[in-house]
Amino acid sequence: LSLYSSPARETKYVENPQTQLEEGVSRLRHVMEPYTAWCQSELIDSSKVKVDSSLCSDYFSEGCEFLQNPPAGFYPRLGVIGFAGIVGLFLARGSKIKKLVYPAGLMGIGASMYYPQQAVAIAKVAGTHLYDWSLQGYIAVESLWKDN
Repeated sequence: LSLYSSPARETKYVENPQTQLEEGVSRLRHVMEPYTAWCQSELIDSSKVKVDSSLCSDYFSEGCEFLQNPPAGFYPRLGVIGFAGIVGLFLARGSKIKKLVYPAGLMGIGASMYYPQQAVAIAKVAGTHLYDWSLQGYIAVESLWKDN
């Protein structure tokens, strides 16, 4: 038994009244509910991609095996590359283009330090694609210039 008597608590939950915007959104959701349910059942079921389960399980098991038994120094390299991306996010103040270019560029530089052979192969392929695109752009601009 307690030495002190405690006063009886009388609490009551009071719900805040809904604003006009909340009521409007609620009405809209109730009206649109049959249509959204139809879209989810019909369209999603018809657009599901059928994937061979054995192929998916092979990739999954290979990935799990790689992460359980990584090569020496894999996690420190991954940490440095990830940290370079975070530094890129901090440096990319201002435009949205900087927020895309800086983290990707710094992560690319970090990855190229640890994996130089793969970086050279990627750079060669990217360089040929970039050259092809620039040549196509030049031809398009030249044809527009000659037409005028």
